[in-house]
Amino acid sequence: MQRPARFELWIAGDWRKASRHGAVATPFDGRPFAEVPSATGSEVEAAIAAASAARAKCAAQSPFERYRVLMGAARRLEEEHALFAETIALESGKPLREARAEVDRSVQTLQFSAEEAKRVRGEMLALDAHPAGRGRTGFTLRVPRGVIGCITPFNFPLNLVCHKVGPALASGNAVVVKPAEETPCSAYLLALALAEAGAPAGSVNVVPGEGEVAGAALVAHRDVAMVSFTGSRDVGRRIRAAAGLKPVALELGGNSAVVIDRDADWQEALDRFVAGGFSHSGQVCIHLQRIYVEGRGRAGDLIDALAGRAKALKIGHPLDESAEVTSLIRVRDVERVGEWVGEARSRGAALAAGGASQGRATYLPTVLAGIGPGMRVSDEEVFGPVVGVAEAESFEAAIEAANRTPYGLQAAVFTRDLERALRAAERIEAGGVIVNDIPTFRVDQMPYGGMKESGLGREGPKYACEEMTELKTIVIRRAAR
Repeated sequence: MQRPARFELWIAGDWRKASRHGAVATPFDGRPFAEVPSATGSEVEAAIAAASAARAKCAAQSPFERYRVLMGAARRLEEEHALFAETIALESGKPLREARAEVDRSVQTLQFSAEEAKRVRGEMLALDAHPAGRGRTGFTLRVPRGVIGCITPFNFPLNLVCHKVGPALASGNAVVVKPAEETPCSAYLLALALAEAGAPAGSVNVVPGEGEVAGAALVAHRDVAMVSFTGSRDVGRRIRAAAGLKPVALELGGNSAVVIDRDADWQEALDRFVAGGFSHSGQVCIHLQRIYVEGRGRAGDLIDALAGRAKALKIGHPLDESAEVTSLIRVRDVERVGEWVGEARSRGAALAAGGASQGRATYLPTVLAGIGPGMRVSDEEVFGPVVGVAEAESFEAAIEAANRTPYGLQAAVFTRDLERALRAAERIEAGGVIVNDIPTFRVDQMPYGGMKESGLGREGPKYACEEMTELKTIVIRRAAR
């Protein structure tokens, strides 16, 4: 497999010449490395038409045929591991070591999706438990919705596409993928891997482009049965409003917090705090953004240790094997993060590390002490390499602080007290609560999604298959005996 220097649209199992193109550049230095289409509304319609034409063939595939395609694609990712990792690093700016880990996860996501292809099924119904059900047999089936519109973000340009395309194909649907404008190349390579593995022509279509044009055309089209979107809260709101009655799955980001109990040994978790706070420059939906330490005067050692580790992280080009931090995806994001850090400092937060930009689009790993309500780094999703630390008078106050956000994707609690762990798990308003690990923890078969303004629905192949199928009830009246 080779990565083209110039991509076209991928429609109906083949390249289709696009009417306009733009450059994809590495965020760290702004150097272009590929040309990709920016699809028009009519080109998106052509992709939807191809998916619509393929939907019957997708639905007619046996579970084993779907399994074989997805497992074959997983093998192709393993065989082309270096190409996929390099592509992720170049287009997203993710350090190569993290890009390799994303390829590994993508292989697993496709494998889990393949296994779920064998399990998309309904259940028997005990109709005769009702007096009117006597003499009747009932069961349910899960049937494909048809065409799934998939809109994916830049931060995991391969694995988050796999999280939509894998379950969609496993459950017998066809898909049209609109990857992020900045990172479409990984989605193209995935489509090629699926085609080589035997996916029906038209079952996977890739049309990059602007959200206001390509994304809007995909969401509004009457032949798109469902939209699965990962991205910002504001765009998610617009998608939900434009989708009408069609179902939507929305993963809209977070503002993840850690609560540290008095008895917790945070020293052994320091490596995990660094990973959660600064991997991919904090551009992770479950990035560790806030830490609340129970007890006055107990956060100082943690702040000093975390700041020391942040300052020691090596900054470099994403293809540099030793680079631990590279850049944000856009220059304007560097400016925004800088503004938010400056606002926090003006409201009383103290800078312990970082707090400045470097090079074209890099923001230094930053640690803030004394964050609080009213600061955007505390209340909103910073999506940058910023970790804020604050003290709380009690365990309950720390939980309240963790909940003081419109988001609710994942959170974490560190404690040796099982009762406190369970209490936090019950009271923290998040779709996932991780005990004695960072909120950034995710394995790809687990249910993943948020509460409050973090979205609707759940990802993870099993749960996405449920979202991407309709439940049909069958009732058979048997002959009287």
